[in-house]
Amino acid sequence: MDSKRNIDYKYSAVYGDEPDHVRVEALDDSGANKRPKQTLLKFAMGSTLIAAALFLAVGGTASKCCTKTATCSGSLGTWGQYSPWGPAPSKIDPAIPSECKVTFAQILSRHGSRGPSADKGEKYAALVKELQESVTEYTKGFEFFKDYKYELIPDDLSLYGENEMVDSGKLFYNRYKNLVSETEPFVRASGSGRVIMSAQNFTHGYYEAQGRNDGDFASRILVIPEEEGYNNTLEHGSCKLFEDGPGKKEGSAKQKEWKDIWVPSVQKRLSKKLPGAKFDIDSTVYFMELCPFETVASPDLALSPFCRAFSKDEWRNYDYYQSLEKWYVYGPGRDLASSQGVGFVNELIARLTGKPVQDHTSTNSTLDASPETFPLDRKLYADFSHDNGMMTVFSALRLFEDTKDLPTTERRSPEQLDGYSASRAVPFGARMYVEKMQCAGSDEELVRIILNERVVPLRGCDADKLGRCKLDKFVESMSFSRSGGDWSRCGE
Repeated sequence: MDSKRNIDYKYSAVYGDEPDHVRVEALDDSGANKRPKQTLLKFAMGSTLIAAALFLAVGGTASKCCTKTATCSGSLGTWGQYSPWGPAPSKIDPAIPSECKVTFAQILSRHGSRGPSADKGEKYAALVKELQESVTEYTKGFEFFKDYKYELIPDDLSLYGENEMVDSGKLFYNRYKNLVSETEPFVRASGSGRVIMSAQNFTHGYYEAQGRNDGDFASRILVIPEEEGYNNTLEHGSCKLFEDGPGKKEGSAKQKEWKDIWVPSVQKRLSKKLPGAKFDIDSTVYFMELCPFETVASPDLALSPFCRAFSKDEWRNYDYYQSLEKWYVYGPGRDLASSQGVGFVNELIARLTGKPVQDHTSTNSTLDASPETFPLDRKLYADFSHDNGMMTVFSALRLFEDTKDLPTTERRSPEQLDGYSASRAVPFGARMYVEKMQCAGSDEELVRIILNERVVPLRGCDADKLGRCKLDKFVESMSFSRSGGDWSRCGE
């Protein structure tokens, strides 16, 4: 079926420094955008099930013929970073081995499903207005567009996105509940509204699963500002050369090479299906993107009719288009990208080893030096961020080290790219688990990483058949991060 990811595996489900006065915010539980907790919890239990079911069973015609009448299935899991969260295929069972006990767990999570960014939203609204003023006939399958009203709310989480994060908190609790009696999770969020709300909803879900509804748990979330002048390992922005240098433009140019290959045929068809419309390359992509944003705006993830206008192959092309951007602008394909993630990696090493942070890159030394704002005695940690920042962390962790640079003139599948694609790496609600465990018959502590339910075998540390490395070997393998990466170039 069109929407099904290649899920043919079997496993158990994974339930400078700073200014003198650093502003540290605690989450105000009475935020204006917050929906009542009862509403969130009512819907949240079904959000993961809804997504999983739709990834497997969204109906529709799989062939290109479906584009003639806009009856395609929508290909839910191939919308790049705008895909709702769903499990990625894993060759290794991510369940905790029966002979092992997890002694530490860290989640790094993207915020939940949201509306388009403000600037994209303006472009979408202008496109809708222009098309509806110029189209002379709404052909079969496109009748819905005649009365369509653009009402997407920019930047904020959708109700479905809030529920995604409540579900994520419940799953995290259920997976690591053996550690709950020993520790409270320490939670941080980068200072964007949707990231803060995601951390809040995750926290609600976690404590709801524990049966604790009476505490002001959300107020304990540490919010790290994203403003200029504050070091923040959960958001890139501290490296001038990375932010202002030519790398982003060069990466975007690579993405454009692929866009110019696959979009024209879609552009031509849309122009025929909506006579009078004047689509160009960019507006064709914008029209496609109304599909994911309208879908995640639905509380029950109801597939938008925009989605049915494009074939499975076209959505794969779109996913690859977004994968190129993540790879060449924020991932391993860009010089200095991995250096933006070394600060977080060094914080992770500190948590894994119980030793103070050793870093002079993007870490906030004021926060990391205090046991109140960077405790080292917890068993559970939860950090919330954005997709681009997470890609830099994945690069620093060497998660896609075996993946060759992506070609720009032909598509590669995730299977050909060692499991990489934007939709599998950083969908809405993306989550990376870092686990430390001890197993019967050995005193050695092992480390492994699970990305969206996919066990990613660790590199450079003699990983075993379950993708795990001994803790000391893992730390040694992070020599690039421990030495500061190429951060010394950031002032160039």
